[in-house]
Amino acid sequence: MKALVLEQQDGLTLASLREISTEQLPAGNVTVDVNWSSINYKDALAVTGKGKIIRDFPMVPGIDFAGTVSASEDPRYQVGQNVLLTGWGVGETHWGGLAEQARVNGDWLVPLPSGLDQRKAMVIGTAGFTAMLCVMALEDGGITPESGEIVVTGASGGVGSAAVALLHALGYQVCAVSGRQQNAEYLLSLGANFVIERDSFSDAPRPLEKQRWGGAIDVVGGDMLAKIIAQMDYGSTVAACGLAGGYKLPTTVMPFILRNVRLQGVDSVMTPPARRAQAWKRLAEILPESFYQLATTEISLADVPKTAESLLNNKVTGRVIVKTR
Repeated sequence: MKALVLEQQDGLTLASLREISTEQLPAGNVTVDVNWSSINYKDALAVTGKGKIIRDFPMVPGIDFAGTVSASEDPRYQVGQNVLLTGWGVGETHWGGLAEQARVNGDWLVPLPSGLDQRKAMVIGTAGFTAMLCVMALEDGGITPESGEIVVTGASGGVGSAAVALLHALGYQVCAVSGRQQNAEYLLSLGANFVIERDSFSDAPRPLEKQRWGGAIDVVGGDMLAKIIAQMDYGSTVAACGLAGGYKLPTTVMPFILRNVRLQGVDSVMTPPARRAQAWKRLAEILPESFYQLATTEISLADVPKTAESLLNNKVTGRVIVKTR
């Protein structure tokens, strides 16, 4: 089988495409012939070594994959069944999806939902799955299309692109924030009602600012998230799922105790199976066909290291899927 293998040498992470034996696959009760994977921000950090994602080497990265069961000791999964996987530490602590085959715990798999093929599942991937969880977090906070405009930061990326498309399909008014103004037409085509440049949020956040947003989905963190929290409407919800702009949050308690703002963290890695299945079912039902064309770049395994660098340098729009075979 072919696999992208990461090794560490003199403190540097080295990525190489290799032929390896399937006997080297880690323990697990289901083996999957992987047909599609994808590259997320975390994958890019792992492949380039620019983030402390992987601690045990060698490692096959790839936190997502979709494929066909080739062997199973789990009665829930049969040979020939189509499945997908996101999260659970796969591609971080357990060999992942940037390979032609993977062996995993059946508890981590999701049967491919009706309405999706394997390629579409990876166009969605962890990014789209996270976006759906963020939308569900807004709904859990009581945010409806009547609540006001929803602001989405990092809108040109994988999570942001999917969030814009999902919110639009559900009837929300969406403001997309992007540092790449050349992507404005792309974001409008996904369903954004208007696009704001990231520089509009560059001023240092104050404890409270003019109320602007009924809800927010943030992938940036740092000063951007603090600024948005200060601008939230009374009774609004912010779903925070990323730290592309930094892990610190220089805010105050003022928006929470004076405006009843809810800050809801969203994790996609350890999402319980029932909510995971619910989110994937909704993704299959809600995302329009146009999303799969607009938001997708397709590459091969050999292209992954170069593309990972581009992603970290903010040169990738939407989703990157990897054809592994």
